Amino acid sequence: MSRMSIRGSEYPIRKIFSDDFVFTIPLYQRPYSWTTEESEEMLQDLLRAMEGSEETIDELSPYFLGSIVLIKSDEPDAQVIDGQQRLTTLTMLLSALRSLIKSDYAEGLTSFLCEKGNIVTGTPTRYRLTLRKQDANFFKTYIQDKNGIEELKKLQELPSESQHNIRDNTLNFINKLNDLSEDQLIKLAQFMMSRCFMIVVAVSTTDLDSAYRIFSVLNSRGLNLSYSDILKAEFINSMALDQQEIYSDKWDEIASLLGSELFENLFLYLHAIFARKQMHQGMIEEFHRYVYHPGHNQNITPQQFIDNTLVLYGHALNSIVKANYQHPKLTKLLAKDINSMFKFLNQIDYGRWIPPALYYFYHKNWREADKVLHFLKDLERLVVSFIVRRVPPYRRMDRYCQLLDTIFQDKDPFATNSPLQLTAAERDETLRKLNGNIYLLPHICRYILLRLDTHLSDGAVTYDYEVVSVEHVLPQRPAIKSQWRQAFPTREIHTRYVNRLGNLVLLSRNKNSQAANYDFEEKKSKYFCTEGGISSFRLTSQVIRHKEWTPEIIKQRQVELISHLKKLWRL
Repeated sequence: MSRMSIRGSEYPIRKIFSDDFVFTIPLYQRPYSWTTEESEEMLQDLLRAMEGSEETIDELSPYFLGSIVLIKSDEPDAQVIDGQQRLTTLTMLLSALRSLIKSDYAEGLTSFLCEKGNIVTGTPTRYRLTLRKQDANFFKTYIQDKNGIEELKKLQELPSESQHNIRDNTLNFINKLNDLSEDQLIKLAQFMMSRCFMIVVAVSTTDLDSAYRIFSVLNSRGLNLSYSDILKAEFINSMALDQQEIYSDKWDEIASLLGSELFENLFLYLHAIFARKQMHQGMIEEFHRYVYHPGHNQNITPQQFIDNTLVLYGHALNSIVKANYQHPKLTKLLAKDINSMFKFLNQIDYGRWIPPALYYFYHKNWREADKVLHFLKDLERLVVSFIVRRVPPYRRMDRYCQLLDTIFQDKDPFATNSPLQLTAAERDETLRKLNGNIYLLPHICRYILLRLDTHLSDGAVTYDYEVVSVEHVLPQRPAIKSQWRQAFPTREIHTRYVNRLGNLVLLSRNKNSQAANYDFEEKKSKYFCTEGGISSFRLTSQVIRHKEWTPEIIKQRQVELISHLKKLWRL
């Protein structure tokens, strides 16, 4: 188990850029991204803080440059969790000042950029800040080393946006600082080193998941790092340079295809597929234990993981969530039926069912598309049963993991004893719940009605309405003098029927509390019918044909609709 402690202290900039700290930007950080707008704002803020003052440096008011968050123990080595942009920009500003100051102060500024090596002891030059692998040498050569800025001015084409930003910000500093005298440049350098402060939050921890959690909690600006950011940096930086751009593009293509939230979920789904058990430790740690652990439970390269796992599962997930699967070897009818099941499933259980569906779909695909369709229908039945019976989410996840293990072991998911199938007791309880006060199951009631309506129309209808609501025929609160009170004279009779399936219909509009209490004939003509006099929902049009609405009619309709659900979900 990892141990963690957090310490916070105020430091002047001269201590930040000293032997007390050796900063490294971890692999999982995003590239340097400040533009000239942000960097110049920092410079102008510093100049305004000392503007028009004839006071000595020590008499100037202190200036606060924000906070940085580090993973750091008692040693100088520190990983930057939050504060990369400011530390990098301050380093560039110090380098720009050094290049413009002609006196001995320039040498003094060099000591804040790097600790000079010793040829006698064989000690190499140690840089105060080391950027990510892709930019580290560039930054050392053109920013931290002496005379680097003169070479930086000659550069035209640069391979990355981060290096463009480093160059543009540094040269913009040079341009703006050229307006200052030598004395003003020296005063700015002294002010920065002595009167500018940062809060350093030093976190002592031992794993990446702790670092991720710390970053997410403490960074309130911009986009937090995601697990996919951390893993991408790790994968891409472990490749040869000539492979990095190719596979970074492949990674980004899937991320763009899925969108940020779904792409992040993909890694959770991959964990479920490969681990086939619920997560008990940190995501990064478990990902390496079960999904990608070269040399242990598998021997694959990062390139193979991206090509054969990330890309293929990513496209399969896109087909599931967007219900747009197609393949030239698949008939249009079968593809339509599969996509219809995806559409249905995407409405329920917050996607918990996706890992087994993704795993089975990934392996069977068009080769056994009829089995995929069979699997999805049985999976829908299982998911609906979970929700109707109010099975706790952790028990649902255990069942999904059992199903994943069944697929992994190549067992028949359609066998009677498979986790995909309902037991006799589960079928009986599901049917009993469906035959009860189904309106009181808000997370599934509307879905069941839509599913039933599709079944009654033999799948010939699709629902693209912006609003689909569930409405009672017999109102929940009928007016005292209404006809409803005659047909349902007691509270016991009203309670017995009002929230059951036989009394419910679908409307392609928002509910209207006033219309809900209309008497039956008025409700049919003014509320249930469209302009053409009919309803687009089969369930609703059935009700419109009745001349009255009584307990006997609801009872008869209840029996009929339950029989359809029994057939639909094999209950």
